[in-house]
Amino acid sequence: MEEIKNRVLQVLTDGNLDYRQKKHHLAYIAESTQDYPDISKEAGEALNEKIICDLFEGTAPYRPRYVLPDYAYALKNGVNYLELEPPTNFDEAINFLSILYIQVPSITGYSVYLGNIDTLLLNYVGDLSEDEIYKKMKLFWRFIDRTLPDAFVHINIGPEDNVIARVILRIERELKQVVPNLTLKYDPEITSDELLLEASKTVFEVAKPHIANHKMTAADFKGEYGVVSCYNSLPVGGGSHTLIRLNLKKITDLHSGDAESFISGTLKKYCKMTLDVIEARSKYLVESVKYYDTDFLAKEGIISLDNFSAMFGFYGLAECVNQLMKRSGKELIYGKDEEANQLAHLILEEMKKIVDAREVPYCKGNNGKAFFHAQSGIDIDIEETAGARIPIGIEPDIYSHINTVAPHHHLFNGGISDIFHFDETVKRNPAAILDIIKGAFRKGMRMFTFNLSNGEFIRITGYLVRRSDLKEFREEGSRYGSALFAANSMDNANVDNRISKRVISNEQVAGKY
Repeated sequence: MEEIKNRVLQVLTDGNLDYRQKKHHLAYIAESTQDYPDISKEAGEALNEKIICDLFEGTAPYRPRYVLPDYAYALKNGVNYLELEPPTNFDEAINFLSILYIQVPSITGYSVYLGNIDTLLLNYVGDLSEDEIYKKMKLFWRFIDRTLPDAFVHINIGPEDNVIARVILRIERELKQVVPNLTLKYDPEITSDELLLEASKTVFEVAKPHIANHKMTAADFKGEYGVVSCYNSLPVGGGSHTLIRLNLKKITDLHSGDAESFISGTLKKYCKMTLDVIEARSKYLVESVKYYDTDFLAKEGIISLDNFSAMFGFYGLAECVNQLMKRSGKELIYGKDEEANQLAHLILEEMKKIVDAREVPYCKGNNGKAFFHAQSGIDIDIEETAGARIPIGIEPDIYSHINTVAPHHHLFNGGISDIFHFDETVKRNPAAILDIIKGAFRKGMRMFTFNLSNGEFIRITGYLVRRSDLKEFREEGSRYGSALFAANSMDNANVDNRISKRVISNEQVAGKY
């Protein structure tokens, strides 16, 4: 009790936290007084040693980690709990969503999914001109940033080219806000080059949107999907109970044999334990907390337990592979040497098989299985590289980078991401970015983003921070709850040291021809 009192006092007296941030931290401390859901002693030890990581979800989950409301359903039917009638025009639709957004829970305390906003609002455009839409959306965009100040808040546009998507990209370039994070769903058969070019120009200014391979991602879902938080792909009208990730570096540290015995033994053992934790947390949320029986979103059909699953994540693949290579007497590096790349792919294929072979309760949203996810890292990851990424500082040229990571993107129905850091000169040739995007998707990439090496916006993992916000946070705190994570990642993971790529022809890449 004395330890809890001290933790509470530390939060209460922290002058860099605002009122809402203090409430969030205090709630986490209160939750930590409860016993962990029922898991084996061995799994508990793995959690304590951060071999398995629950991403600080708390010992007693009382809301899903990620909730993706079916906003189209809500708009059509209204929300009795909030006394909201179905909107009849553009202003009413924006007002409706503004109210609903604030009521949606998540692990961060803010809604991580605001819908495929252009599709949602197109039905209400009526005879509004583009300029009228622009004025209304600009106010809406400012509202989102000021009321949901968290960089994990995510909104989607596309794949169709439309006036609202274009207006949003224009507003992003003007307002230069951190929130909302943004993904463009891209399909070469649907999305125009003009919209893709507008998106690329927007990335030059604000390091968003992400670009998602819509055709590949949609094929993994039985209904609509949304991209949320840090590149997580989940069913609309559902979401994920939990996200538990496995530290591949640490289990390699514990392994004493070769790569073959690692894959057949150690990897399998810890994957099973990770799935055990996922199952225990999911059952606790459904059976003990009864979230899906009591929350108004579920009662009114805006979400459904049948559309939820859970997420099996991992990180530290690069360190795992490099260590196994070294033990075999080969100084081969993931991202550089083909044999190391092939070993990485074997490990990922085996993990995917293990995850897909396990029936997990309350995961109908993915046919009874957990989603497989390459987790994009958090601020305490010092020795481990995010997901399946190539470590920061040793990234190869853009073509080699794509050819290394693209072959395994299809495995990750729960999402995967890569970040390409471009030299400022790319702004003089934005059409080249279109070629890279199209080529990367033809190679099999699922999702990626890019940013400029000297831009105001820094892509941390799947979310953004402005350099000016970091400076403010270090001096007096920030209204963005995600600023703390960003500052720690800058200090611990050197995310600003990604190798800057020049866009040149493949023939000019050194050593290729």
